[in-house]
Amino acid sequence: MKTLPAGVLAALASAATGLSVPVAHWTPVGVASPRFESHAAFDPRNGDLYFVRSAPDFTGWRILVSSCTAAGWSEPRPAAFAADGVEADPYFTRDGGTLYFISTRTTDGVHRKALDLWRVDRDAKGTWGTPVRLPEPVNSPNTEWFPRPAPDGWLYFGSNRPGGFGGNDIWRARPGADGVWRVENLGPNVNTKGDEYEALPSPDGERMIVMADGDLYESRREADGWSPRVKLPPEVNSPNMEVGAVFSPSGRSLLFARDTKGPESGEFFVYREGGPPEPWPPRCPAR
Repeated sequence: MKTLPAGVLAALASAATGLSVPVAHWTPVGVASPRFESHAAFDPRNGDLYFVRSAPDFTGWRILVSSCTAAGWSEPRPAAFAADGVEADPYFTRDGGTLYFISTRTTDGVHRKALDLWRVDRDAKGTWGTPVRLPEPVNSPNTEWFPRPAPDGWLYFGSNRPGGFGGNDIWRARPGADGVWRVENLGPNVNTKGDEYEALPSPDGERMIVMADGDLYESRREADGWSPRVKLPPEVNSPNMEVGAVFSPSGRSLLFARDTKGPESGEFFVYREGGPPEPWPPRCPAR
């Protein structure tokens, strides 16, 4: 039997029961501010929170880090691998040994205008190495967004490179046995004439959240590729922008940022799909 996308199931349940899909603010003291916080990533090794803070109008992105202490989340600090330019979209591999991000940092003495995909590795002691720009054809002369590795070995990302269906499309890449990277467009089930910026595979690789034109959609893995995307319920998608989604380890909760257009600008929200509640995002301090 074919499984309906979780977004469709949630919408049907909401219509049948009259209950809202559970979406709640997540505004931890020490992290939330009048600026724009987005693109959270929890360190699998020590629980640190990496996130992007920008101006209220969502410009000037920087990756910051906050640690959970006995007094709560610490004052955010720049990531150890920070450089010049703008940097955003942090994401850890499952073992915490690698973090992907985007950056316009200076490379070989040249400050890049377009955002590129980068990775940085760290050793067993937790020391970050030197960030490495991913090679062509993963990066292009155009802009790349939101690098997210999937369990099947593909690296998903957004790009406005030529050959797509619209301004920005979702692409994926992986190296072959010869070390040469293969890059392909996800096709018309996911991409449109509009802008698709971000693709987030679930922890089990069976579904994917897509941020397109400021809203969040869901697609399911099928035998011949990804299913046509379905918009998540209106409790998730507001009239303003939703961005920077990340799954809980179980895949049952989704943390994302929303432009509230209010005094606090960008804020975090949590979407829970039902079932037994899970303690995520992590409490700090734990109680």
